[in-house]
Amino acid sequence: MTTLALGPSWLDPDYLIGTFGLIGVLVIVFAESGLLIGFFLPGDSLLFTTGLLVTSGTLDTPLWLVCTLVVIAAIVGDQVGYLFGRKVGPSLFKRPDSKLFKQENVEKAHEFFEKYGPKSLVLARFVPVVRTFTPIIAGVSRMNYRSFIIFNVIGGTLWGAGVTLLGAALGKIEFVHKNIEMILIAIVVLSVLPIVIEFMRARSKSKKAGRTGGGGSGAATTEGPGTPGTGSRGRHAKR
Repeated sequence: MTTLALGPSWLDPDYLIGTFGLIGVLVIVFAESGLLIGFFLPGDSLLFTTGLLVTSGTLDTPLWLVCTLVVIAAIVGDQVGYLFGRKVGPSLFKRPDSKLFKQENVEKAHEFFEKYGPKSLVLARFVPVVRTFTPIIAGVSRMNYRSFIIFNVIGGTLWGAGVTLLGAALGKIEFVHKNIEMILIAIVVLSVLPIVIEFMRARSKSKKAGRTGGGGSGAATTEGPGTPGTGSRGRHAKR
């Protein structure tokens, strides 16, 4: 089977699976679920391709075992991210940008967590980049550990097993085999769509705020001097 590399060739799911096998898939799922350096990895398309290759016989491992191992890797990855967040704490928001770390990714995950609360651990699984940083933000916010475990297991199962089973199910369809490149592109587009929508909303709000002009100064005084924009972040850091 030939797939289209959506970026560097070494990020092509078919290349990754062909080179590193199931172990490579599990390592990538683990890294993307909770390590800061894993945000750029192709989780969705990788799992879909894994399920498809199991169905076609290219991966000689039972589907139930593949799904079980993927779910475990996803759950453990989030667990590591949570513990890292608890240890690092609010200092994560002060970390300077680098080639593998962008402060804006932390801000996106923080806003996502603020908006959806504990269920963000489930929803974020299906949003690239955000899924890497959300468990870390949960740790920074000192989210109740029992709640974290529950939502972590639910999210890891729905995403890890769900996307893999979807690939396995669609892999039985001849049309999918003939158009796998377009299928993978569609998966990536659907995965990135929520980020694009949120970006457009934020941009729209920013433009509206700019038009209102003078109203901003009055709102700023409610936070007191020297503490701009720290309200919600501070609350989470203290929990």
